[in-house]
Amino acid sequence: MTSEEMELMNGAVERLQLKFEGLFNSETIERCVEDSRQKLASEATISMWLPVLIERLTNDRLTGLARLESSAGARPGVLFLCDHNAGRSQMAAGWMRHLAGDRVDVFSGGSSPSADSNRRVVETMAEVGIDISNEYPKPWTDEVMRGADVIVTMGCGEACPILEGKRYVDWDIPSPRRLNPDELAEVRDDVRTRVEALMATLGVLS
Repeated sequence: MTSEEMELMNGAVERLQLKFEGLFNSETIERCVEDSRQKLASEATISMWLPVLIERLTNDRLTGLARLESSAGARPGVLFLCDHNAGRSQMAAGWMRHLAGDRVDVFSGGSSPSADSNRRVVETMAEVGIDISNEYPKPWTDEVMRGADVIVTMGCGEACPILEGKRYVDWDIPSPRRLNPDELAEVRDDVRTRVEALMATLGVLS
């Protein structure tokens, strides 16, 4: 890393230490940051600036770990999984965050993360007032998997890991890559309906 990137990483560690103060010590956070750096550095397709992604991925991992150590806490956690984490899972996570707010911990991941989110999906979500432009494709991690109450799979097939004791829901949703604008809008609206139904089973009203 360059000196500028190292400075940013040190700032990320400090922010994470403040956020998770009382839950994890400095050494645990630093180890998680370094492990996240190694995981993302191994993804040759990632195009976004690495320090930003490292902080975000570490935050998700520590949130998942905190849920485990606090018996999942008072609010449910939902993980949306697809193959590239660039379209369907980002769309579903965007809807869940928009509709549920801070009443649900929302995560997403992919078995083979793309370099960038699908721009057409970002634009389609923006049409209904939901901004997912700052989201990014990322691999799933053990902490997030184990910390989630519900794991929603969308097209990742056998690549989606199975953990005993987790509630799994499979959504048959077409990949956005070859859909025309009208078809993509239909998928977007279908995902909203599915997210609202899932929220109802979690006792979270939209």
